[in-house]
Amino acid sequence: MRDSYRASKNELELRLTREAEALGLSVADLARQIRQAFLGEEVQRLSRGGEDVRVVVRAPEDERRAVGDVEALRIRTPEGAAVPLSVVADVRMGEGPASIRRADGARVVNVLADIDTQITSAGAVLTDLEANVLPKLLAQAPGVRYALEGEQREQRESLAAIGRGFVFALIVIFALLALPLRSYAQPLLVMSTIPLGAVGAVFGHVVLGLPLSFPSVIGIVALSGIVVNDSLVLVDWANRRKRDGLDARAAAIDAGVTRFRPVFLTSLTTFLGLLPLLLEQSVQAQFLIPMAVSISAGVLMATAVSLVLVPAAIVVLDDARRLRSSPARRAQTSGATPCSAPKLSP
Repeated sequence: MRDSYRASKNELELRLTREAEALGLSVADLARQIRQAFLGEEVQRLSRGGEDVRVVVRAPEDERRAVGDVEALRIRTPEGAAVPLSVVADVRMGEGPASIRRADGARVVNVLADIDTQITSAGAVLTDLEANVLPKLLAQAPGVRYALEGEQREQRESLAAIGRGFVFALIVIFALLALPLRSYAQPLLVMSTIPLGAVGAVFGHVVLGLPLSFPSVIGIVALSGIVVNDSLVLVDWANRRKRDGLDARAAAIDAGVTRFRPVFLTSLTTFLGLLPLLLEQSVQAQFLIPMAVSISAGVLMATAVSLVLVPAAIVVLDDARRLRSSPARRAQTSGATPCSAPKLSP
């Protein structure tokens, strides 16, 4: 671990006394006069040979060589009187930083560290810091603030951008499904497999002992465009069978049975295509393995559940539609009482 704080250097610390306040002196007055005496003050610029020559006024060289010359300096008050520095300020020898770094006007110290990925992960270290170390530090120094920068900041910004893109992608997927299906409910049914795929991706990381990382999130986002294919095939086939005259229950069962093989083979080939990457041991492949785990495990989970969930949801959706369009429901909505047909006596 390393930081940007540099070794301290000796410096003189000046604190105003009560006498200085009574004389009307401020810290700014004190600092300005000491700077003028030792570093000088530009009072004029002359032009010679086409160049500007600065005229600087400061104390004689023999009066600004040693630390004792600072204590012997005389400070001029607002009334024009000159008093020794020791009267208006307490002069002490202290230590100060060799350099001061600032961000947005505040002093900052950058703390950097390299993580041994064979022992732990960056996420685990940051979690432990925020839970155990940093709260104690803030309690001891209330004026201190911290912020996770560098790779963590870039990751937060990237995740935010991916989140916005993911929402936009879901809207586009919904629109593309709603047009051919001519329904607002069936696209939601098809897209219900997206959270199932995300659950499968997380479960795959847990089984393999991998932490969720930025490539894992990218894999989950990419997974959302893959898992809808299986449920779309089932819903489309069920719609075809209903147009052929089957009821919703029979159409859903026929879709699950008839389209089982293409749905299963599509998911299996996707998993097998990613299997070489999952088994790769090279260093170059380690960055891509979490993304491959998200896609492969998510596809398997979504496929296994959608073969049961989607046919059941088709039946539930049809029951809800028939209930909404029944005469009793329409009468209840309009406030009228449905009338029954008169009985005829023989």
